[in-house]
Order: sequence, then structure tokens, then C-alpha cells
Amino acid sequence: MSREMQSTTKTTFRVQGMHCASCAQTLEKKLRGMDGVVSATVNFAAEKASVHFIASVTDKTGLFDVVRAAGFRPLIARSAIDEARLEHVERLWLVFSAVLTLPILPLMWWHPFGTKTPYVIAGLATFVQFSAGLTFYRGAWQSLRNRAANMDVLVALGISAAWGYSILAAFHLFGVAGEVFFETGAMLVTFIRFGKWLEARARGRAGRVLQTLLQLQADRALLLTDTGEQDVPASQLRADDRVVVRPGEKIPADGVVENGSSAVDESMVTGESLPVEKQPGSQVIGSTINCGGRLVVKVERVGEETVLAQIARLVEEAQADRAPIQRLADAVANVFVPFIVAVAGLTFMVWYLWGQADFVFAFCMAIAVLVIACPCALGLATPTAIMVGSAEGLSLGILFKRPSVLENIARLDVLLLDKTGTLTTGAFSVTDVVALDGGNTQALLQVARAAGAVSSHPLAQAVARYAASLAVTDLGLEDIEEIPGHGLVGRMGSSRVLFGNARLMAREDVEVGLLADAATGFAGHGKSLLYVARDGQLMGLLALSDTLKDSAPRAMAQLSELGLRTVIISGDRTEVAQTVARNLGVDSVEAEVLPDQKQAVVRRYQTGGFKVGMVGDGINDAPALAAADVGIAIGSGTDVAKETGDVILVRGDVMDVVRGILLGRKTLAKIRQNLFWAFFYNIVGIPIAAGVLYPVFGLVLKPEYAGLAMALSSVSVVTNSLLLRGYGRRLRRQIT
Repeated sequence: MSREMQSTTKTTFRVQGMHCASCAQTLEKKLRGMDGVVSATVNFAAEKASVHFIASVTDKTGLFDVVRAAGFRPLIARSAIDEARLEHVERLWLVFSAVLTLPILPLMWWHPFGTKTPYVIAGLATFVQFSAGLTFYRGAWQSLRNRAANMDVLVALGISAAWGYSILAAFHLFGVAGEVFFETGAMLVTFIRFGKWLEARARGRAGRVLQTLLQLQADRALLLTDTGEQDVPASQLRADDRVVVRPGEKIPADGVVENGSSAVDESMVTGESLPVEKQPGSQVIGSTINCGGRLVVKVERVGEETVLAQIARLVEEAQADRAPIQRLADAVANVFVPFIVAVAGLTFMVWYLWGQADFVFAFCMAIAVLVIACPCALGLATPTAIMVGSAEGLSLGILFKRPSVLENIARLDVLLLDKTGTLTTGAFSVTDVVALDGGNTQALLQVARAAGAVSSHPLAQAVARYAASLAVTDLGLEDIEEIPGHGLVGRMGSSRVLFGNARLMAREDVEVGLLADAATGFAGHGKSLLYVARDGQLMGLLALSDTLKDSAPRAMAQLSELGLRTVIISGDRTEVAQTVARNLGVDSVEAEVLPDQKQAVVRRYQTGGFKVGMVGDGINDAPALAAADVGIAIGSGTDVAKETGDVILVRGDVMDVVRGILLGRKTLAKIRQNLFWAFFYNIVGIPIAAGVLYPVFGLVLKPEYAGLAMALSSVSVVTNSLLLRGYGRRLRRQIT
């Protein structure tokens, strides 16, 4: 049996010890080379690995062994406390190296220890290099052992060359004498440590939304037992347990309300600011807050099965994956370090052999080239923007399952939207009541309410609700006969009444021609009709239509402003779909489309060269959601639709389609900005470090300042990505 035919398992775990994008590529190559691994992706910015493997061939233990053999440390998870501890450790190393490095600079010109001052300088520089700088040697050795070259190789070469030459010159070893530059290696270590601290700090901020969400889980639960209420850890709950949730408390697990009614604050999951009313039979989500009365909840899902845990897992998998636009950066980073070593060697030879420069000058130029080159900025450009973008989407109630979705949603040309449940509520309401020849509307509604109250048909129930809202008396029906596809027949007192469509009236020989004009007008607007008759005489008709979602008109207008072509795709009658399209300003309609034909419609638009998005909520939408370039599932829809979709709109608000596209476009713009500046920095910085400005302007870049520039380039990329948080806040203000 081939790999593709065997069932696979997916695992995502944290990886500690990666120093740059090249480390991630090395580990990815090792994992992909394992027997039983179908695919592997390692994300340097998120410090995560995502692996698909055949469980019958290998397991997590085998994966972790390969990670350790490559010189890294696998972790199941890293909490917010771990992130804070990492930032604290980086800050301590920064302070330590800075305290030892700062005295070196004045000692280069001021000699308080006389002839022993060079020894003090050498001691301080050596201590910095082989304590705070030891991590670069470990990383370089680990990389070379894996037959690769990462950023640590460049740094280790640079600081070793500066320190080694200075030692030889300071102590006149092997006939070497001249200027020393101990400060170069020490300052390089300090500046790069400064960059690592800023990266750790920014990385923690980028993942803070997800960590904050996970920390909202309830710690305790009030378990309802035969002997009363018992306070237990929430982790001990099991399916079918019953828990009591008092006002102000968190709901400890996903479940259904058995007793009580209340309003529940679900904003931490859905982004919706208003509490949602709950009553017996209502679904509740773990970690949401009970704002009102006492609830008794039957537990349905706990632990990894809860909505919150599933959202967190999907976001982590998305952050561990790689977007298509990152391929260019990965290809460059893969050959970058060997190329830079070659450029540094060429720089030295050009200045020393052909430029007639002294050894120290040529040597400094070569070191500057080594340390200014930064594949880290290229490696961080895409994943940091993806991390922040997906986290901001989560806070908006928009769940992106993969990073490619953030990129693809920004490129959509056509958006196909299912009608019922997506643009409309799926709940019908009465729009018109016509009594024959201005007859007794009250009597018409009394019959309609009595009939609607005993029918299970959605249209009949909508009529009953409408009549009840007008305080119409329910006189009740007897001898009820419901005729499928037609309506129902019953008796009210001594009268025989009919309630149903035109087919029922024709079956019972009731003349409806007097209302033909009105019926034609209503049908032309896509409305559904129900006729009422008593003792063989038509009393009148009621027109009903599906209710548009409040946000649908604004969403369609903004999608048009964004340049997307909008299309309603529906199995409903053409007249109905066209009416909805006219009311919303939708560009075109694909009506009377059977469930198995929706996928073909998606393919047809794709064949025309369009990037197609599909928005739906039902089982019948699942094939089209899977076929589309981006499948967008309404959060209130079926589980099948949500599993198939690439994006889940947790709140079920169609305006979130607009927000998702805006966030995707902004994220893609940030990625392009990051890649531009990363490439621009190296294209400009490396020649300057090599000394191309020296012959004309007399400008050179000292190795220590080249190291600072290298560190700041990575920081600038991460900082630019974090600006997405401000854009996310603006989108959230639109919701509230």
C-alpha cells in the first residue's frame, strides 16, 4: 500500500534551539527524510513543527528522537509562562554582555591599568565571547554537523576572526602585530543578543491573543451529584456530567442547558459584544461567562474536544504551516550562508591583494560582510505576519485554518454566496396579508393561526407566530389532515377550513382567480404564498419571504467596493434568488442549483481564470467549499461545512467575510513589505559592508555596527508585522 493510501496522523509541537530560518530548513529536511513521514513543515518564527506521518511506521517518539539528533529540543507545548521565561533569559544575557562590553570602549583609549590594560580588555572580551557568545558556537557546530550552514556560522566566523586576530596581535604571537579590535567581537555578541531579546519579546506579543484565550478556561466546576453540588477541578469533568453554573461564573465545558435561563457572554469566542440568551436546549461553549440566572448544563465535550481547544489547535496548526509566498524566501535562505562566506572571502582578497589595503582593513571588511548578512529577516518576513494576522482574525471571530488562506483570500476575484443561512436567516416572516375583496382580515388570521399552530411546516409556523404577535385568538382545529406538499385540512366549529398552497386549492376545487394578480406580483418578488379557505370559499392569502440578515446589504456593498464580483448560488427558485440579489445589490445569480451541482459552478468560474471564494453553511455546500480556492464556512452552520471550509466565521456574521478579506489583504501587504525590506537590506547592506563606498566617500562599516544593523533588520521585520494589531483593533471597533 502506498503512503498516500495509508491513513496518516498529524502532530504539531514546539521546537527549542532554532537560531534562524536555516535551522528550520535543516530540521525540516531531517524530518522529511524519515521513513513514514508524509510531509513536514517547520516554522522558525512560531518555533513549531507540523508533521503528517503514518502511525503504523513511526510515532511521536521517533519524530522527537530525530529532532534531538539534529541538535534541537522538542516540546509538546509552551505556555505563556515559558514565553515570559525565555524573554527574561534573553534579557539577562543582554544585560550581562552589555555590562562586560561597555568598559572595553573607554579602556581602548584610557589606560588606568597601565601596560596591563590590554590584558584586562582581552579578559573582558574573552569572557563575553565564550559565555554570552557560546550559543553561536553551539548553533554553528550543530548546523555544520547537520551538513548545513546557518546564521550562527556567520556570527561564529565573525567573532572568532576578530577575537583570534586581536589575541595574536595583542600578545605578538606568531609574529603578528598591529591594531587590535577586541571591542568588535564583544559588541557583536551584545548587539546580536539585543536583537534576540527583541525577537523573543515580539514573538511573545504575536502569540499573546491565543495564549490569553487558552488562559480563559475555567479551573473549577460545580458538579451536580445525587448528594448535592460538589466543587471539583474542571479537568475531571466527563461527558454526561451535570454542572451548575451560577451568575458571573465561567461555563466549565461545552454542553447543553437542561434547566434555567440566562444571558451568556460569548465575546471571547465569537467576538459578539452582546450576551446571548440561553434556555433549556441551548448549546453553550466552555469558558464563556454566565451573566444572568442559574444554569444546569449537561456536559457534552471536554478537554481537547471543546470548541475552545479546537480553535486553539487550528490556529496553532495554521501558524506552524507555511504560506506559498514564503517559498521565495526559503529558496534564498537555503543558499544564503555559503554565498555570504564566499563573498566575505572575495572581499578580503580584493582589498588585500588587488586593492593594496593593509591586512587589518581587508580583514575588517570581510568580517563586516559576514555579520551584516541576515537570512533571519527573510525567514521572519512571512511567518511573523501570518502569526499576527491569524491571531487578529481569531480575536475578530474569524478562524483561518492555514496560512495559505490568508494569502489566497486576499487574491479572490469572485465570491459565491449560498442564500439561505448565509445571506438570509432561514426564518420566514409574513410580509403581506390580503383578505378577499377587503374582507375580514381578523377571521383570515384566526384560521391561519389555528392551522399554523398544528403544522410542522416552517411557513405555517411563521404564520402562527405572526398571528400570535397580533394577539389573534387561536380557536383551534379538529379533524386535522395534513397533506404533504399541499397543506392541511381541518374543522373549525362547523366549518371545513383549508390552509396551504395553490395545489391544495386546486385539489379541493377552490377558485383562486380573484387573487391571481396579487399572487403573481408576490411570486415575482420571490415570496412564498399560503391560501386560506372556509367551506369551499377563498378567504385570502398570506405572502412570506425569507428574512435578510441585517448585515447582508452592507456586506455586499463593501464587497463590491473591494472589487469582487458577487454571485448568489442557491437551490431556490430563480425568482426568489433574483429578488434577494436585487435587494442586496449582488452582481449575478446561479439559481435552482442542486447540491451536487454547486461544485461544478465553482469549477466553471475557476476555469474562467478567476480565484473563487465560496461562502456556505450547509452539508450541501461542503463540496463547493472544498473545491473553492477559499471555502468560508458560517460558524452557525453544520459541522461538515465547518470541517470543509478554510475559514470559519465563528459569529456567523456575513460582514466577517469583508473583514476576513480586508485582514488577508493587509497581511499579504505586510508580507510583501517585509520581503521587500529584507531583500533591500541585504542588497544594499552587503556591498556597503564590503567597502564599495570607501573609494569615493571614504565610508566604511565597522563589524560591530554591521552586527547591530543585522540585529535591527530582524527586529524591524517583526515590528512591521506587529503593526497588524492596530489594524485588527480598527476592525474590532467596527463590530462593537
